Amino acid sequence: MHDHDHDDEHHRDNHYSDMQAGVKALETLLTEKGLIDPAAIDAIVETYETKVGPRNGAHVVAKAWSDADFAEWLKRDATAAISSLGYTGRQGEHMRAVFNTSETHNLIVCTLCSCYPWSVLGLPPVWYKAPAYRSRAVIDPRGVLAEFGLTLPEDKKIRVWDSTAELRYLVIPERPTGTEGMDEVALAGLVSRDAMIGTAVAGSSKVSAAGSPEALP
Repeated sequence: MHDHDHDDEHHRDNHYSDMQAGVKALETLLTEKGLIDPAAIDAIVETYETKVGPRNGAHVVAKAWSDADFAEWLKRDATAAISSLGYTGRQGEHMRAVFNTSETHNLIVCTLCSCYPWSVLGLPPVWYKAPAYRSRAVIDPRGVLAEFGLTLPEDKKIRVWDSTAELRYLVIPERPTGTEGMDEVALAGLVSRDAMIGTAVAGSSKVSAAGSPEALP
């Protein structure tokens, strides 16, 4: 895990930045004038948060499952391996892939703000930015996972990785059993955004599409 060395932008808590406040004010004004439909904006955001972005990460995971050489490259230099598939850019310049095993489950958090690999996961979910998740994921990761509907065996170690402005993480979940004959496209369909953060497992349907646990404050 890494210590934070965030710049001033990353030290802000979960309040609006000046830019976010300006965008919100503009959105309100345009809505009042009938020039935009808030529902349409919400639909676009939902698409990028839960569909378009996570599909990139799911492709990375599926390739790692089906291509041993790519998996080794991903372990050595995740930034280069992910870039080879065309996924790069702001918030994803420096990546590290952490692999779940039968002994260890990985969980990603950003304790000071909401550093997140946009290039492979799209927009961060609301709960990822919430102070409750950012603090409790470190203090009580097993309890937090249980609130997401993921109960792990007591003998399985949970390792929490703290994202920073300089380095972001991608969880490579364990490949589900019985998928040996599936191609990369089918395998990618088993990988959710939450599984690549570590709050779910591949093929799991216990967490809602929004990825928000009911009990998390």
